[in-house]
Amino acid sequence: MKTIYKSVLAAASVALFASSVHAATSLEDLLQEVKKNRVSEARINKEREAEFQSARADKQALLRKAQASLKSEQTRGDNLAKKYSDNEVALAEKEQELNQATGTLGEMFGVVRQASSEAFGQISTSIVSAEFPGRGEFLKRMSEESKGLPNIQELEDLWFALQTEMTESGQVSRFQTEVISLDGGSTTQEVVRVGTFNLVGDQGYLVYDDENEIVQPLGRQPDGYLVDSAEELLAAKSGLVPFFADPSSGGILGLLKEKATMTERYHAGGVVGYVITAMLILGLLIGLYKIVTLTIISGKMRSQLNNTGNPSSGNPLGRILQVYKDNKASDAENLELKLDEAILKELPKIESGINIIKIFAAIAPLLGLLGTVLGMIATFQQITLFGTGDPRLMAGSISMALVTTAQGIIAALPLILMHSIVAGRSKSIVHILDEQTAGIIAAHAESEKA
Repeated sequence: MKTIYKSVLAAASVALFASSVHAATSLEDLLQEVKKNRVSEARINKEREAEFQSARADKQALLRKAQASLKSEQTRGDNLAKKYSDNEVALAEKEQELNQATGTLGEMFGVVRQASSEAFGQISTSIVSAEFPGRGEFLKRMSEESKGLPNIQELEDLWFALQTEMTESGQVSRFQTEVISLDGGSTTQEVVRVGTFNLVGDQGYLVYDDENEIVQPLGRQPDGYLVDSAEELLAAKSGLVPFFADPSSGGILGLLKEKATMTERYHAGGVVGYVITAMLILGLLIGLYKIVTLTIISGKMRSQLNNTGNPSSGNPLGRILQVYKDNKASDAENLELKLDEAILKELPKIESGINIIKIFAAIAPLLGLLGTVLGMIATFQQITLFGTGDPRLMAGSISMALVTTAQGIIAALPLILMHSIVAGRSKSIVHILDEQTAGIIAAHAESEKA
């Protein structure tokens, strides 16, 4: 600010001098103006010198003040350094006194922290915490946050937590708790706890989520007989009840829910499996139809055997007897040919469909083998594309290869059995026809000889 003021004053002096010179009309006036301006410059210089002296005094005062502040801070720093050194000595002495005072209590502190840490890992994940929530907070604080020696109350709480876990592990208990359903809703229901193994509720087996501290059903219940045992346990009020317990506290049940159901295994066979199923159903339907029709024919033939003198056209035996009745005048040789012709006409109706069942029984295993080959081809294609790092990528193709083989064998067994039954019945009918025909021919031949 002072520099700006001085610049403005000098500019004003030069402007005044210029105007005076311009206005002077004689040398005498010019001389007077010069004298006047000289006096003015002298005055300005004195003022500037005074200002410089004043600024110098200010700077000296600031310098002295800064030096005094520096000396004060140096003195304060020395005092702090001395105090820090004294505190270090005092801390070392106090630490030594603490070690002497605690003695073997330091070892107890380590043992308590270790025991609390182990108990927290066991109790926080135990299903007993579903009935007694909040037990893990104290143990977590003891194992992680506690920096001092435990007091009597904390030691008693640790003992009580361990004793509770041991006692409850051997009991079957009922309690009311909130169960989170798979669709996101929740209900308060009675739950049965079997030691530290399993929880059972209205939905079957339950699991305890220790991270969120909630009880929820399994994603998928195990096989029906296991769920039935859980329902019997839930319904029982006293006595001994057989129950399938999971000794891994839900680990095995978690694996069982990944187990494929029969429906999923069936659909793993794909198109080949569906074709095998269609052949099985069609073959069984044909077999059932043939059993029914052959049974009806067999019954009519038994009735005809009781009344051979009155042949009926409603059964094969009656039609053959009618041929004999119509050709009694023929010789034995011609009659035999006529009867053989009649039997040959009856055979297609009796044996129709039997060969189809036999063909289906032979084709089913071959289709299973085809599914196996297709599944292995798909498996090697996936190995070529993705490598063998993740076996789950190949699980679907391998399932197809194995399931179709099983489906082919499973379909072939009942088809073979059905073919045997139907073929046996048809043979018994044909045997009766042959037997009756042979008897008719023999009787006719004897009558000719007589």
